[in-house]
Amino acid sequence: MANPSASLPQQFSPSEANKGGPIDRLHLARQCLGDEGLEQEVLRLFHDTIKSYMARLQRAEDGAETRIALHTLKGAARGVGAWTVADQAQAAEEELADAAVVGPERFADLAMAVEEVSVFIAGMLTDDLN
Repeated sequence: MANPSASLPQQFSPSEANKGGPIDRLHLARQCLGDEGLEQEVLRLFHDTIKSYMARLQRAEDGAETRIALHTLKGAARGVGAWTVADQAQAAEEELADAAVVGPERFADLAMAVEEVSVFIAGMLTDDLN
């Protein structure tokens, strides 16, 4: 029997990927070459990264610090398939480029997406450890 995922594209659009939760598990599995232990470690690192860079965003004193934090969040999120976080970070980057500031609504949307992913990851790691 042929592998049904073999014909799928390497990356999905956010609308396709988010049907299963805040992390695209198929993308993550591909990134980790199917190694579940590596997936868990990558998720732990990603969880630490998003918490750290959200804190940096809150402390950012200028546009350069904000831009770096947003870009890091976007890249890390794309790496694990956290498409909503990646999309929100990209939208914030674009807003920063256009208006020289990230508005409170955009920041709140990003923070909400990060929190949703954090809760999801915590549940996944707890499930995997039980």
